[in-house]
Amino acid sequence: MNTPVPDPYVTSFEEMFWGGSLVAITMAMHGFGMLLVLGTSGGLKARLGKSPSFIGGILILILASWMIMLVHLIEVSAWTAFFRWTDAVKTTTGAPANVSLCYYFALMDYTTLGSSYNLHLRWRLLEGMIAMAGLLTFAWSTGVLLTLAQEFQDQQMQLIKLRREKQHPRHPAPPATLAPPPGKKP
Repeated sequence: MNTPVPDPYVTSFEEMFWGGSLVAITMAMHGFGMLLVLGTSGGLKARLGKSPSFIGGILILILASWMIMLVHLIEVSAWTAFFRWTDAVKTTTGAPANVSLCYYFALMDYTTLGSSYNLHLRWRLLEGMIAMAGLLTFAWSTGVLLTLAQEFQDQQMQLIKLRREKQHPRHPAPPATLAPPPGKKP
């Protein structure tokens, strides 16, 4: 009995070109998105101005998290559009994958979870490239969120310090008496 020989996989220039282009598009979208997140957060902080509060700070962090998540979901749509356009996602029935399946596949690979679906052999390299794009953008998002969280924590620690100083003011030390200049008697 003859066993079928799998098709050999050979990385193509076209595959590298499209993968590199999609990673670049993803990074550009992410850069724009992170600037939008930081700008929106800065604007909200400016509106809170002189009366920063715990609730206000937490709400800014939650809004920033939602915006970051939305940016990632939009980035996945670029990969989805490519996968749909090229009919790259392999289905179990052999029928072309619809947009929902392409989005699901792209999101699972972008988050590095993976799925039971694969890309057709000629696009196989893109499975790793979408994961790299996801890792890069998640690292960037983490940096942005950590920056906002650090600012929030610093602000809250400063408010705690001010409250403590109001409750327990430090009594200034009595001024030191100056010794008379040499040669003069007190």
